[in-house]
Amino acid sequence: MTVMQKQRIFVGVVGFSDVERHALNTVFRLSETRELSYAPWVPLVAPGAKPPAMNAEVMLVDGESAEAVLSHAKGLPTGQRLIWVGPGAPAHAWRVLDRPIQWASVLNDLDAVYAARQADSGLLDLDVTRPVPLDLELESSPEPVRRALLVGLNGQERLTLRAGLTAMAVPEIDEVDSTEATMNLMRRHPYCCGVFNLDNPHLDAWSLARYFGQGNPQALNMGISEHAGPLAAWWRRRRVVRDAQRTGIHALLGRPLQTTDLMQGLERLR
Repeated sequence: MTVMQKQRIFVGVVGFSDVERHALNTVFRLSETRELSYAPWVPLVAPGAKPPAMNAEVMLVDGESAEAVLSHAKGLPTGQRLIWVGPGAPAHAWRVLDRPIQWASVLNDLDAVYAARQADSGLLDLDVTRPVPLDLELESSPEPVRRALLVGLNGQERLTLRAGLTAMAVPEIDEVDSTEATMNLMRRHPYCCGVFNLDNPHLDAWSLARYFGQGNPQALNMGISEHAGPLAAWWRRRRVVRDAQRTGIHALLGRPLQTTDLMQGLERLR
């Protein structure tokens, strides 16, 4: 039996806000569970030591950062790809993305870097030297695109969930903040995952989670609450766990979200 070795793509990151870097680092961490993973390229060397011989296989550059000017001026090492975010992309950019950043698109492009590396080595007959749509319809009946629903989450929670869902190959993600909008979306789309902020006072998250489970019985039904966290009183945790079980919630996570807990909660999506 042949055992597949894990492959890793090293990514050099230039610019980006703290929030965007947090989301990107979450993608890196969650990718460790895949056969193909990603890691930031940080070529730190001791004083007097030789610089590392290997370069980052891809550069992810924020076109609005001051450092981006260097990416215009200098050429790329052989085999390196440049993913540019924002305006003013140089002619040698391999991919160009707009803001707000769609992390599913970033992950798809990183996966394509590995395919390009295989093609360059002669192991794969595939032309990925220029941008092409990654969601081309196949002649055979394609599987439905997996879709997730995020209900009542704050900004940081959305970024964390988006990164985690992207790592689990869920490209379509809807975000809503009202009961009416949630009901409309659940009537229009089937979902493989729903995440509900059970603490949000502006919507009936418990009823929405129950309705979601009835309409999507095979989906991951996840609730998040500060009462499920380790700092909550034991009787509050006991009550929220009991109510979650009655509602049909499969995974209950504490707030603020922790990456390790999130990874375990999303395992059902594999």
